[in-house]
Amino acid sequence: MNVSRWGIAHPIPAALVFVVLCVFGFWGWRQLPISTLPDFTPPEIDITVTLPGASPSQLETDVTRKVEDAVAGIANIDKLLSTVNEGQSRTRILFELGRDMDTALEEVRDAIDRVRSELPPEIDEPQITRLTVLGPIMLTYAVESDRLALDELSWFVDDTVKKVLFGTPGVGTVSRIGGLDREVRVDLRPDMLQAFGLTAGTVSMQLARIQVERAGGRTTVGGAEQTVRTIATVHSAAELANYPISLPDGRSVRLSTIATVADSHAEPRDMALLNGRPVVGFGIQRAVKTSEVAVGDEVRRRIAELAREHPEVRFIEVDSVVEEARNSYNASMSMLAEGALLAVAVVWLFLRDRRATWISALALPLSVIPTFGVMHLLGFSLNLLSLLAMAVVIGILVDDAIVEVENITRHRALGKTPMQAAGEAADEIGIAVIATSATLAAVFIPVAFMPGQIGLFFREFGWTAATAVLFSLLVARLLTPMLAAYFMTRKPAHPAEPAWVRFYMRLVGHALDKPWRTLATAFATFVVALALVPLIPRTFVPPNNESRSTVLLELPPGSTLQDSAAAAEQTRQLLADLPELKSVFARIGSVSGTGFTTAGSGNVRKAQLNLRFHDERQRSMQQLEVEVRRRLEKLAGVRVSFAALGPGDRLEVVVVGRDPVQLAATAQNIETAMRGVRGLSGVQSSASLLQPEIAIIPDPARAADLGVSTVDIAEAARIATTGDFLRNLPKLNLAERQIPIRVQVAEAARDDASLLSLMRVPARGGAVPLSAVAEIRDSSGPAIIERYNRERNVKISGELNGNPLGPVMNEVRRLPAVQNLPPGVRILPGGDAEAFVDLFVGFALAMLTGVLSVYVVLLMLFNSPSMPLVILAAIPLCGVGAFGALLLTGYALSLPSLVGLLMLTGVSTKNSILIVDYAIIGERAGLPRREAIIDACHKRVRPVIMTTIAMGAGMVPVAFSLAADGNFRAPLGISVIGGLLTSTLLSLIAVPAAYWLVAQWVTRFKARRAARRQAREARSAV
Repeated sequence: MNVSRWGIAHPIPAALVFVVLCVFGFWGWRQLPISTLPDFTPPEIDITVTLPGASPSQLETDVTRKVEDAVAGIANIDKLLSTVNEGQSRTRILFELGRDMDTALEEVRDAIDRVRSELPPEIDEPQITRLTVLGPIMLTYAVESDRLALDELSWFVDDTVKKVLFGTPGVGTVSRIGGLDREVRVDLRPDMLQAFGLTAGTVSMQLARIQVERAGGRTTVGGAEQTVRTIATVHSAAELANYPISLPDGRSVRLSTIATVADSHAEPRDMALLNGRPVVGFGIQRAVKTSEVAVGDEVRRRIAELAREHPEVRFIEVDSVVEEARNSYNASMSMLAEGALLAVAVVWLFLRDRRATWISALALPLSVIPTFGVMHLLGFSLNLLSLLAMAVVIGILVDDAIVEVENITRHRALGKTPMQAAGEAADEIGIAVIATSATLAAVFIPVAFMPGQIGLFFREFGWTAATAVLFSLLVARLLTPMLAAYFMTRKPAHPAEPAWVRFYMRLVGHALDKPWRTLATAFATFVVALALVPLIPRTFVPPNNESRSTVLLELPPGSTLQDSAAAAEQTRQLLADLPELKSVFARIGSVSGTGFTTAGSGNVRKAQLNLRFHDERQRSMQQLEVEVRRRLEKLAGVRVSFAALGPGDRLEVVVVGRDPVQLAATAQNIETAMRGVRGLSGVQSSASLLQPEIAIIPDPARAADLGVSTVDIAEAARIATTGDFLRNLPKLNLAERQIPIRVQVAEAARDDASLLSLMRVPARGGAVPLSAVAEIRDSSGPAIIERYNRERNVKISGELNGNPLGPVMNEVRRLPAVQNLPPGVRILPGGDAEAFVDLFVGFALAMLTGVLSVYVVLLMLFNSPSMPLVILAAIPLCGVGAFGALLLTGYALSLPSLVGLLMLTGVSTKNSILIVDYAIIGERAGLPRREAIIDACHKRVRPVIMTTIAMGAGMVPVAFSLAADGNFRAPLGISVIGGLLTSTLLSLIAVPAAYWLVAQWVTRFKARRAARRQAREARSAV
């Protein structure tokens, strides 16, 4: 069915189709969430095993290797990564994309169940979880009060704030930062324990057995059934202090006699500071498939209500990514509007007809609005990449309508009626319009199927761009001819042919006279383009210019939380007079989740400082980070680095080997060599320094004589120093929560190694001092162990400071320490370096697939294997303009510029299709080949120039964007505009010459084949 003629004959149904599509699009737009990046769930399953107090070396042997071996046989595993900290082993299983994760989760659980009996019996039950990405922390708040103590403020956050926020639609998690947990502390006095013959474990066990409330069954009293409960609980620390503790000789003593009992707080393992003041912070993550902007606004509204209801508490917003998502969305919508207006202005300048202009301009909203509806059905969001797809195609969407309107205008100039001109012009141009849109869709769709996690991000980009292009085709074939038939009733003027058209026609004549020289010149431009590529730096993504940065501080092993807090405060003071600095939020230490809760072994020697800068400033973030680093050189004994706020900020190298000693030595050599690489700073290694330890070495003979086991020694030491496992601790029951009762030796005694030797351990004839059965000595061990595919690895990373990733990575590869690796040690790309390789490989495959798809589409449309080759000859011609524009403007070959090159592979064929299609029509009409080519060039040069300028105008806001994400979008716009310029200018000359040569060769080939056939027929007749 001829869609265009049906639309002309049935205008009301045709218009109704687009009314329905627009209603559908507006509905979808209202439903679409706004986010910074697309939501996706990586195919990852985590296995976490905790054994409180265990060293990383012990856990690696007893837990990690056994877990890795158990799951290694599961199919479709891409990577197996393990991190072993004190008391915790975490193994991450990364599967290949497309794996059924429900089945994979069951297989992992079965594997862990099979190996569970081989793991230490005292471990907590292994936690097997499927990873779901909730996005980064969306909002971070600090809470302070002049009336509430820090532990009361912490409970306010845990109880009141979390209850309110979890009731907010779209909130995924709320996590507290810093603060104190309320706890009843039972600090045992070693001298009294020794005097009464008690151990810390005995006291803790007695409290756990006494301080309980248990079910006692049920009975019938007076004909009514009643439950029986055994209640032996206290409700305050004062009552607990009077509890009797049984002694080995049968007597009892009050708890207060042997310990100090206080309703206090747990030992802090992390803390939060805002501009040097202790605060309690909390971070909020949104749920999947929700809008960062909508959820962020609702959270702020709820926080404002909490502030009004609790005037004694002040909420300070210290970090946010909501503005980034909002600004990115607003900038993208502004660019869409600006690009559309510029494209429409170009149409007006060429046609000088108001009706023709608005008919062409209608293609923009009628293509974009329905696309929003499809995006909603596909589960997409309005994020950087989906909106970038809209910005990329905004100039393309009007192209098909321009070609239709321009052809209708030309037919009207021949004296035809509007109906006749619209119908015949639409028929004449139909194949060309379908071919241009189909080739563009064929280029964009493969992007949605790029391999790896890069492909997951670009899935929305590919489908959004392809959908918008296909809707523009529907507009051009169904609506534009109908509107032209009914509204372009005024007879067009007959302006004189412009001088530039006459000049172009002379160039075409010269090109047809010397086609080989013309193609040689075009090929020379392609060679120049290839020569420009090595001159352009390569990176993952351009550096951002956000108004925040994160400084990481690492102190030597053995440093305390107070040491880290002092270093963080010194850092803040060194930066305090920076005029651009707005606030400093510091998080010191972290909870490791080892089962000790806040009394666990947190990473207290590390601190993270979130620096927030004013939006209105003169210096870029790269300049500010250089200044911050210069100032922090005064910090003695502190390792300073900047956290990557996005891709392209850091280079990471992964060194893998089985021999730990050889691996550590090799990593140290590479780390030292990388410190001399230009453009790389803050080089550091994940191979931690050895942390100090106190080793208790039992004497087997004496322990056996006294009936003391190694397990008893270890348990006594653990309970005395850190308290029992959380699951074993007695609890103080309050109205709304339970308070742990932690029994341990007083802090003053724990800090004295000589007093540790007097710690009592249970023996056959009563408790004996630890020194009687064991030796206490100083030792050391690794603070963290990392493994990659069941081998130990060390990650060496450095900050790029805005430098391109490619050149720095190449210089690292040329280092002698990297080139001359010992046997058994190898280097793998990691982090951004790995993503960098995946990016270029993925886009290369997408471009190759796109070109092949374009060829197949053109083959089906033109029913000729040779003509698509003529059309595809225009693709290399865009390279010199794209690469030259990047080189002149100083932009790197990065992710956005690769998107521009991908787009050019489809756009560059558009001009060729218009010329080749009309030349074929001319030859079929009986024109000699040369005249058909010249006539095609004469009649198609105007729409070719119009669509190219309209497309370039649509990309101008992208290329010169100064708003949010401008650094990301600019290379795309620059590469597209440069490529369009050279592709159009060269293809207008080279394509006619290529068509002439290919058509001549096809004619000779057919003639020779016909002659051979006639000769065979003649011989067979004889």
